[in-house]
Amino acid sequence: MPSILHLCQWLNDLRLSTTIRESPVIFPVIETIHVVSITLAVGTIAIVDLRLLGLVLAKEKVTHVMSQIEPLALWGFAVMFASGALLFLSEAEKCYQNPAFRLKLMSLALAGINPLIFYATVYRRVDDWDSDETTPWQARIAALVSLTLWAVIIVSGRAIAYFN
Repeated sequence: MPSILHLCQWLNDLRLSTTIRESPVIFPVIETIHVVSITLAVGTIAIVDLRLLGLVLAKEKVTHVMSQIEPLALWGFAVMFASGALLFLSEAEKCYQNPAFRLKLMSLALAGINPLIFYATVYRRVDDWDSDETTPWQARIAALVSLTLWAVIIVSGRAIAYFN
């Protein structure tokens, strides 16, 4: 059974991976798209989190804020994921051994689980607190966890370059 390292080495040796890695233009363009899409995704997520904390748009219904922002966040996340996959593909073997990359992936997984828990629990009763300036403590905890995880994702993503 092949190991994850063998898979990363195989991905690293693909023609597409080599082309991205060795191009003076392609890698920086993908990286720029990745950073811009992170800005879109995390920026919109942060607005929702800050609303849940009551720090911005406190007079607005949570559902209204979320319905306006969610499509942008999803597009940002989709582009971020696709561009990140291409960046990983181009340096899969290096990423495998990189502690910052591993921290980023673990944080991304947790950042994906956090809203699932939020939607399955406290958000199910959003009609009870939708217009309240102060949201339930569980919603505020989910927002703090989200902001913290996204900060870790951004910092660890930037730190990847320093561990190669």
